[in-house]
Amino acid sequence: MSTMLLRRVPGTSVVHRMWAGTKLITVLVISLLLMFIPTWPVLGMIAAFLIGVGVLARIPLRALPRLPWWFWGLLSLGAAINIPVGLESVVRYGQVTAFGLLLLAASMLIAWTTPLNEIAPAMATLGAPLRKLRIPIDEWAVAVALCLRSLPLLIEDLRILRAARRLRPKRRPDGMRNNALIDIVTAVMVVAMRRAGELGEAITARGGTGQLTAYPSRPGVRDAIALVAVGVVAAGCVLSFVLL
Repeated sequence: MSTMLLRRVPGTSVVHRMWAGTKLITVLVISLLLMFIPTWPVLGMIAAFLIGVGVLARIPLRALPRLPWWFWGLLSLGAAINIPVGLESVVRYGQVTAFGLLLLAASMLIAWTTPLNEIAPAMATLGAPLRKLRIPIDEWAVAVALCLRSLPLLIEDLRILRAARRLRPKRRPDGMRNNALIDIVTAVMVVAMRRAGELGEAITARGGTGQLTAYPSRPGVRDAIALVAVGVVAAGCVLSFVLL
């Protein structure tokens, strides 16, 4: 997998300078379109839109994740299982697969172009009307922000644990085989708790979780233009569904 997964790509562009809330709204619109009208024309338009955004954001090819061979093998196996059912089943399977990959690509574009400290304030701003319903928007935004901050660290720790596991002998001194599953699960739990403790101490030293949502975050003119462009793409998708 690419080491740039869930990390901001260095540099600047129009997409980098957009408000994080605009990007979250865009992903929400894409999700709704793909959920309700997952046709091939809509999938193609969304794919072209995401590619255009990636080019505009100057995302290098090396940032793209290199999926392992077994991932593509599982996708091929799923298609093979659907072949006896009928061609329509295979088409549906392909649409669902494309749906998942496009949502993954949209989420990764946010990670590549947005500092993690801007996600929580944007979520808090977008969810501000829900506070009247006593919904804990700030707490949800903080939870999402902490998860996003922790994932890159946990991924690196898992790689180190995997490499260390390969260096260990397969058998213990008494001749019994090591239980790899239990060992790796225990190590992952210990590392996750250690990271959580370190993150909690860092947040406390900086003034508590309230600081995560206190970052000034507001949309600008470029965000309005971007949302208009998203609306045009969404209208095109709906029109293609109605006409075709």
